Amino acid sequence: MENLHQIKFFTGRSTAYLAEKIVSSFGSTLGKSHVTVFSDGEFQPSFDESVRGCTVFIIQSTFPPVENLFELMLMADAARRASAHRVVAVIPYFGWARQDRKDQPRVAIGAKMVANILKAAGVERVMTMDLHADQIQGFFDIPVDHLYASSIFVPHLKGLGIDNMAVAAPDMGGAKRANAYSKFLGTNMIVCHKNRERANVVGAMTAIGDVEDKNVIIVDDMVDTAGTLTKAANLMMERGARSVRAISTHPVLSGEAYERIAESQLQELIVTDTIPLRADKDTSKITVLSVADTFADVISKVYNYQSISANFIV
Repeated sequence: MENLHQIKFFTGRSTAYLAEKIVSSFGSTLGKSHVTVFSDGEFQPSFDESVRGCTVFIIQSTFPPVENLFELMLMADAARRASAHRVVAVIPYFGWARQDRKDQPRVAIGAKMVANILKAAGVERVMTMDLHADQIQGFFDIPVDHLYASSIFVPHLKGLGIDNMAVAAPDMGGAKRANAYSKFLGTNMIVCHKNRERANVVGAMTAIGDVEDKNVIIVDDMVDTAGTLTKAANLMMERGARSVRAISTHPVLSGEAYERIAESQLQELIVTDTIPLRADKDTSKITVLSVADTFADVISKVYNYQSISANFIV
């Protein structure tokens, strides 16, 4: 089916580095926009070219600060008010995804609130990768294209030629994801069980499964403070693993994460570029794979009303 609506790409300030790669892979260029920042910190994005009747893709990850999310919403509202035919939010990293349920009294369900706000701002479709919880797709009343970084990680892992491999989940919550990788790669599976003292602080941890003489690959959707990840890596080495690598889609890497990774038994941490690494930190153990080609391919298929089911590996 031929699409009669011109496609245009725009980006928020925090994700320009990735948006440029996605748009280049698609074979296009970024549209012109700018952000006016007022003396009190308030800001106003605006488009410097017409989007009337266009299918507008706005590329922006919503990692902290909250201005990144708000900038995306303002850009969506601006596109809608400028008579865009359709507004698609491309959110490589969907922030607030850990707030997916009421796990204690009197707390918000942040992921649902963000879904509501995006729709209210004029977003008609969301494209994202490796949500912290799959059920977040159900929080939206608009189509969600939920991509998986496994389409990037699996070929990379196979290319490393690692023998005697085992896939590990850093906690019980990641067992489903690790099991999918384990089945696809044909490896044994290990699960780490942890007791969390409080948010971002891990207490005791133990490993369930055969670790001895294995080259362990720890699989997770994001690495934040790296407390769980590095503790799991050190535990694997204590249990007799040959080596420990980790793959994590979203390198949030807050607090002392960079220092923990550098000082840990991890041989390598493989991440994607949904969130940029900090230039002032030690990243010698971190390998970055780009999601640009994956998003560009899916954007092309969505724009041309083609199936994207072939893009899902795990």
